[in-house]
Amino acid sequence: MSKPLMSKATAVWLVDNTTLTFKQVADFCGIHELEVQGIADGDVSAGVKGFDPVASNQLDPEEIRKGEADPLYKLRLKFNAAAVGEEKRRGPRYTPLSKRQDRPAAIYWLVKFHPELADAQIARLVGTTKPTIASIRERTHWNIGNITPIDPVALGLCRQTELDSEVQKAAKKKAAEGGLMTDDERRKLVSTETSLAMGQEPRISGLEHLSQPHRDDEEKSPRDFSNADSFFNLPDADDEDDEDEDHGKRS
Repeated sequence: MSKPLMSKATAVWLVDNTTLTFKQVADFCGIHELEVQGIADGDVSAGVKGFDPVASNQLDPEEIRKGEADPLYKLRLKFNAAAVGEEKRRGPRYTPLSKRQDRPAAIYWLVKFHPELADAQIARLVGTTKPTIASIRERTHWNIGNITPIDPVALGLCRQTELDSEVQKAAKKKAAEGGLMTDDERRKLVSTETSLAMGQEPRISGLEHLSQPHRDDEEKSPRDFSNADSFFNLPDADDEDDEDEDHGKRS
């Protein structure tokens, strides 16, 4: 484990009871240095009670003394068997209250554009329940008429890497089952970057071999347009002279 239990409360205790630098406290607790400065200024974690890492057997007093003597020294966390697995997520993903109304839109997007994802995968990505996913998949949700599909990454409900990971798992499962995939399904089963890099392929077999038929007759016997006068049916020059002579005699 890289950081202690109750890291912010531990940072509050170290700021109040030691002369360690902000960077030392930040590195030990796994938080940003500016956040430690905010704790010292009273702008961050107001009302949080400090948690003693020495009393909880997470830090030796000797480590604190070494850190106070050398600003470049990095504190080392003691091994605590009870803290193993503390960072591992347990149960469904927690979704803040401000974003819970966006979950149906994210579920609708995943169901529409990634139908290969299992309900358990969607539940991990969005932090919802299987009955809710089933109601949107079967279009029996009470508000299905007003739900617009929106990318869960754009909504901040999951990371792009998490979505790509679940899609890749679905792709491996699909390949293991030996199912045939269309071009659209194959593009859905890969990450966004890979999909954009893929070239366009013909959707109908043999379509690329089709071409317009050759008009052999026109090529073999091209039309002769050298005599342009034939298009206008112009009278001969002799006829015009005759008409002029007749007109002169009559006058």
